[in-house]
Amino acid sequence: MNDLNKLITRSREISWQKFGKKITFYHPGMFRYNGKWGKYPAISITGKHCELQCDHCKAKILESMIFATTPEKLIEKCIRLEELGNTGCLISGGSQRDGTIPWYNFISAIKTVKETTNLFISIHSGIIDFQTAKKLKNAGVDQALIDVIGDEETFKKIYHVNFGIAKIEESLDALRSVNIPIIPHIVVGLDYGKIKGEYHAIDLIKRYGPEVLVIVSLMSLSGTPMKDILPPDPQEIAKIIATARIEMTDVPISLGCARERANSKIDVLAVECGVNRIAIPSDEAIKKAQEYGLDIIWKKTCCSVPIKTEEVKNE
Repeated sequence: MNDLNKLITRSREISWQKFGKKITFYHPGMFRYNGKWGKYPAISITGKHCELQCDHCKAKILESMIFATTPEKLIEKCIRLEELGNTGCLISGGSQRDGTIPWYNFISAIKTVKETTNLFISIHSGIIDFQTAKKLKNAGVDQALIDVIGDEETFKKIYHVNFGIAKIEESLDALRSVNIPIIPHIVVGLDYGKIKGEYHAIDLIKRYGPEVLVIVSLMSLSGTPMKDILPPDPQEIAKIIATARIEMTDVPISLGCARERANSKIDVLAVECGVNRIAIPSDEAIKKAQEYGLDIIWKKTCCSVPIKTEEVKNE
């Protein structure tokens, strides 16, 4: 524990030195928080359909999203979202057998959305090639979120794919080559709660100069093979956050919304690590930030979105 405390302290010192004594708390549009909704909802272009049916999700996460399964519906939903006061949205969907999301029918629709609204558009890229990435860039996509798994066996077992993590690296190469800002996500404990490949994922990610690194952790979702699995220990999550900070001193790090949110220890340790952003913070995390005297900013978007798009201090 003493070694972990030293690691956390070093991480916090680096973070405050590089980014200042401040933290941003995020309220995405998929969640009701303190009686209000955020302004950055998620849209699924495949509805609740996903061919991969990964062990940790089984398409359950898609169920909370807005469904827009045709290009026309996507345009209509996005225009309506802006009319309702949303600042942007995350466009996602279920994967095909090859790990890709069926973007080809929706690229022109995304372009129309960018030309007719002021919405900031994030995508969950999935496995993606250069040509698709280039078309999405030309359509005006603002950033790409992508899961980075650092272990071959875990990737194949959990995601039910017959290829390895080289495909993830190829996707990162494609996104970087067309200058779409990359927001990699590391799912701590993805292999049934075990730590396996997360540190290798950090090594992969740091080669790509990401815009933001998002750390999330396994959630024991009902209706999945992991519904009874014990999520990773908060100290393990903290160790990965701190290691990532020390390895990538100039990259903002966020604790994302996909985590065991009933466990406030995760949030508190993240603040102690000097994490720059937290989605849906617990009361205990807010209190810890106040105890440290941090300048607190609130945003009603995904934690991947640039701070400058909407900034409200001490909401």
